[in-house]
Amino acid sequence: MAEMRRRKTVTASIGGVRVGSDAPIMVQSMTNTDTADIPGTVKQVADLARAGSEVVRVTVNNDDAAKAIPYIVEGLEKMGVPVPIVGDFHYNGHLLLTKYPGCAEGLAKYRINPGNVSVGRKNDDNFRTMIEVAVKYQRPVRIGVNWGSLDQALLTRMMDENSRLAEPKDARAVTMEALVVSALNSAKLAEQYGLRGDQIILSAKVSGVQDLIDVYRTLAARCEYPLHLGLTEAGMGAKGVVASSAAMAVLLQEGIGDTIRVSLTPAPGGDRTEEVRVAQQILQSMGIRSFTPQVTACPGCGRTTSTFFQEMAQQIQSYLRDQMPVWKGRYIGVEEMKVAVMGCVVNGPGESKHASLGISLPGTFEEPKAPVYVDGRLFTTLKGDKIVEEFTRILDDYVESHYAAKEEVGARN
Repeated sequence: MAEMRRRKTVTASIGGVRVGSDAPIMVQSMTNTDTADIPGTVKQVADLARAGSEVVRVTVNNDDAAKAIPYIVEGLEKMGVPVPIVGDFHYNGHLLLTKYPGCAEGLAKYRINPGNVSVGRKNDDNFRTMIEVAVKYQRPVRIGVNWGSLDQALLTRMMDENSRLAEPKDARAVTMEALVVSALNSAKLAEQYGLRGDQIILSAKVSGVQDLIDVYRTLAARCEYPLHLGLTEAGMGAKGVVASSAAMAVLLQEGIGDTIRVSLTPAPGGDRTEEVRVAQQILQSMGIRSFTPQVTACPGCGRTTSTFFQEMAQQIQSYLRDQMPVWKGRYIGVEEMKVAVMGCVVNGPGESKHASLGISLPGTFEEPKAPVYVDGRLFTTLKGDKIVEEFTRILDDYVESHYAAKEEVGARN
């Protein structure tokens, strides 16, 4: 993978998973179930974790949700899915965390939004109470500012101060600065109330690509806390995927960001785990982390006479995704494998030679055969109606012969 310079941060830990500094950039997600629905929430958390989410956040908004947390954690442990659970609190977190110690202890981290607690108002009692609970149970806290719920007293004061300047800034610039100030002031308060600096993670969520880039550049320049990246309310489908990728790729390339979430709005009845796969793909496409073997496939053109190569690319991609949990448990480095499925002779052989394994299918008027390349060299030529089946067998043999078995490595060590 590419060597990318990371910004210097302190290192935090969420349920034993390191965040910040030289730790791998973490992928996380959030459930959309009613947390009080214990079976439904356990299932969705498990699905997200199995898809690759290394931390899963759940809403804790009322008594029933808080009561459910210990049972959710227990249910996941029984399933063999001990993923850290983060509690998302707004407005009443100080009450729920003190009233339900099982919730406070069961969660691996608390997310607090300064705009939805008492910070900046008459006093900081609610915020202080939540921090004191975090200190008691030694839990890290993400102080998550969001421009949709920004501390209005702070924003009003900063707008008033700006209006008195000889050369006032525009409203956007003041709002961006207010987000940064809210996060940093809240972190300072948390440390005053007993939380260690290595137990604090910051985020400043906005829904515009350029806004996210600007606010995180400023935040990163002013602190060494680990930063959680994510475009809030990114949207549905291609819009959400593209906007999140565009914003986070710029920041990640600059070494900014220690944990990420892609906040996609799923289609009705859609798969919640899509946001995990997109987050992984952002990191893998940038050469930051590898999660699953990658398939290179051409888009097709007038030279391709059928959709066979598209169907084959889809089948191979699905096969790799299905096999990855098995392979990952047995082999080291298999996630780095690259596979090419090409539709004609123009770029097919060349692209295949750049992959671990590649197959070039026949295009219009081409001879009905499919050369297979392994590590850049022609390995065999497939013909007939069982090309997919034969190619997947070659894939299996390649994995077994090219990647070290974990048992063997363990025995040697």
